Order: sequence, then C-alpha cells, then structure tokens
Amino acid sequence: MGFLVFLALGGWSAPGTPQAANAIEEINAEFHFLGAEDTLLLHEEEGKLSGQIDVYQNGDESDDVLSYDLRLGLRKNDRVEFKTAQIHRKYFRFSGAVQRGSGHAEKDADYIRLVGDLEIITVRGDSGEESVERKQVVLKSMSASEISDE
Repeated sequence: MGFLVFLALGGWSAPGTPQAANAIEEINAEFHFLGAEDTLLLHEEEGKLSGQIDVYQNGDESDDVLSYDLRLGLRKNDRVEFKTAQIHRKYFRFSGAVQRGSGHAEKDADYIRLVGDLEIITVRGDSGEESVERKQVVLKSMSASEISDE
C-alpha cells in the first residue's frame, strides 16, 4: 500500500516521462534581470554556481555597468541560492527554484526560469546596518539571438 501511495504522489518517474524530461541537468544560461538591459549569467559545475549580475546605471553614475560577481552559489536538486559581491555598499541575494520555462529548446527564450525571492541589500556606511528590499521574481533565460545581439 505504501508503495502505491509513493507512486501516486509522483515519487518515481521512468525515463522519458514528462517529469524526467523536464529535469534540468545544469544551469548554464543568461537571464533577464531587474532592468530592461540588466542580466544574470549563471554557470553551474557540480552543484556550485558562478557568474555575475550586470546592472546598467543611469546617466549620473560614473560607471555604465556594475558587474556583481557571485561570491556564493549553490544548487541542490531544484533549489538555487546565490549571493553577490558588494559594490557601492549594495549586493544581491537570491533563494528559489530552477524550473523549465515555456521555451522548447535551450536556444529559446524562457527555456529555464529562476523563481523565488530576491533581496537587494544596501549597507549603511556609518553604521554597517543593512537595509533589505525583498522582491518575488521570475527570471527568464534569454534566447540565443538575444545573447548574440549584445
């Protein structure tokens, strides 16, 4: 009886079933981030994530783009967590899941999604106190043509 409940709850899938076909082997993609031109680049190797977030600045900033390198990044099954380096007293943290998107092939837009909580942390210079802005996000992978156009 316990085995049947296990099967009914989706605890096993044979190769070729939709659950197995939707499994994401590794995350090696570029994603749309918060702003229209902002991007997140992720590379996974043996459950460890590396990459960067490129954030375009408005006209009054000294740099056109700030590149926040990932300092910590892990994936276990469908769970993804990362934290960036700090630039100008600001950094990002993400905790969520990797999911299959609406794209049908790796080169398609929205082939992979990161769904979860994004925290934008600002550190006060005088006290070191952190101010946290939390957002629920769905970050969609970019298509091959979007990446090659850059």
